[in-house]
Amino acid sequence: MLFAPKEKGQGLVEYALILVLVSVVVIAILLALGTEIGNVFSAIQDQMQGAQGVGGS
Repeated sequence: MLFAPKEKGQGLVEYALILVLVSVVVIAILLALGTEIGNVFSAIQDQMQGAQGVGGS
């Protein structure tokens, strides 16, 4: 027990590495699909504004 491994610090580093990896993947996906996602939300917004104009006051 004199040379017991310090697993608390190791676990924290592993969680930090996983968090960094997930962040990099999310950023890469957003960069690759960013314009397409923006176009989808723009189309939805246009449809909602059109529906308000038809039934609105």
